[in-house]
Amino acid sequence: MRRNWLAGAAVAAVAITVPVTAVTGPLFTGTAQAATLSGQQKTTPASAAKTPKRVLKKVTKQAPVTWNMVAAVLAKRLVGAPYAYGGTSPAGFDCSGLTQFVYRHTGHGKAIQRTAEDQFLQFRRINHQSARPGDLVFFHDTSDPFSFVYHVGVYEGGDDMVAAATYGEGVRLQSFTWGGDTVTFGTVTH
Repeated sequence: MRRNWLAGAAVAAVAITVPVTAVTGPLFTGTAQAATLSGQQKTTPASAAKTPKRVLKKVTKQAPVTWNMVAAVLAKRLVGAPYAYGGTSPAGFDCSGLTQFVYRHTGHGKAIQRTAEDQFLQFRRINHQSARPGDLVFFHDTSDPFSFVYHVGVYEGGDDMVAAATYGEGVRLQSFTWGGDTVTFGTVTH
């Protein structure tokens, strides 16, 4: 007999601890009922049952990541690589080898020419205000924008670029303002 009473008490305890909130919401508008040890039904309005509050997260829009942005980031990651005349790999870069490497290894890659002059001829000329990080910065012999191009770097925004400078400096982030009025910009992406 005592065993039957313990079994009945255990079933009643389980029935009481079942959360009522599982059956609340727009589909359930009646009353919730819970069994007591004495076998009586206790009635509670559904609105009195606590329902969990939903927390809405604020969704913020982020600008899409462009090919140019990825190119600019890759160029910055190469800062510190050594300079090597004719170099086209992280083991050593010259200026146009760096830009060629960045463009080839960004996204699905873009094949660009090997020398600074040939890259200038391949790119569409744009002004500084239209330049986006990842475009190229070209350095000319004179202020004539069609004069020979002897140096190139990856534009990083503002007055900055990443370029393979010289043997002692290697790849570094630097200002391009030292070029004065011999600097032009080019793009193949916009």
